[in-house]
Amino acid sequence: MLTILSVVLPVFLLIGAGYVAARTRAFPDAGIDGLIAFVTRIATPSLLFIAMYRLDVGAVFEWRMLISFYLGAFACFFVAAGLARWFGRRPGEAVVIGFSAFFSNTILVGLPIATRAYGDEVTQNMFGVIAFHASVLLSFGMVAMEMTRRDGLGPLAGARRAARSILSNALMLGILSGLALNLLAVPLPAPMADAFDMLASATLPTALFALGAVLTRYRLQDEIGVAVVTSACALVLHPAIVWAMTTQLFALPDAFVRAAVLTAAMPSGINAYVFAAMYRRAEGIAASAVLLSTALGVVTISVWLAILGGAG
Repeated sequence: MLTILSVVLPVFLLIGAGYVAARTRAFPDAGIDGLIAFVTRIATPSLLFIAMYRLDVGAVFEWRMLISFYLGAFACFFVAAGLARWFGRRPGEAVVIGFSAFFSNTILVGLPIATRAYGDEVTQNMFGVIAFHASVLLSFGMVAMEMTRRDGLGPLAGARRAARSILSNALMLGILSGLALNLLAVPLPAPMADAFDMLASATLPTALFALGAVLTRYRLQDEIGVAVVTSACALVLHPAIVWAMTTQLFALPDAFVRAAVLTAAMPSGINAYVFAAMYRRAEGIAASAVLLSTALGVVTISVWLAILGGAG
């Protein structure tokens, strides 16, 4: 357990450092937006680009791992959204709650924990999931919202809007351009590759600090019960489904099991709040889910690492 804590705690200590620095004004509030912009528009796309460029595509795109992860994700969406409707939430609010349950923080939290716990082999396999993560889940969430809200555009227009949003997203541009150059075997000049490596090396610690800083802008709302259910889906149900499928149904090698389960075990991503704010639905619930699941993740991720074994 001490070994597992030595893997998890530094990641959450960096998040905590960002939170404390922003809360005490040691890091100015005016700088948070700039830091988030650097992380999301420059550093993380650079990390994804160079990772996809060097990815052994044939080795990491394991269809059974992908099926396990995404079936688990959609199960969490329908469970959380269904419970929300059962307890009287409006359709648009239910979609946000489902989105918060299935859109995990794969990059800002997942990658540093996987790297510290298992190194490159598992991290490389995680990129097989990450390559589709935003495009699949964001598209589904946007189409679901457009189909349910009264002022929606309809499913076809919603799909077009989702496609435009995804294709203009800096993270997706990094993924798609890196994969394209990889598949076309386009050589990357050494100085350019080195520059991407330098940006990539700054990404994860900066992202964790920025995540902590931006969390100061949100607070736990009165509807803590909904946030607890959403966090339980994200931190427990999703990885449990993935673990059962990858180990019991498909009997995948440990490296794929660990990659899929750890990716699924991450807390709700900041994009859950961004999604809620974009549609002006259940913003307080989404913010609460991000905060609560991130805090609870210290414990639950440690448990999953113990179950998966071999950490450190």
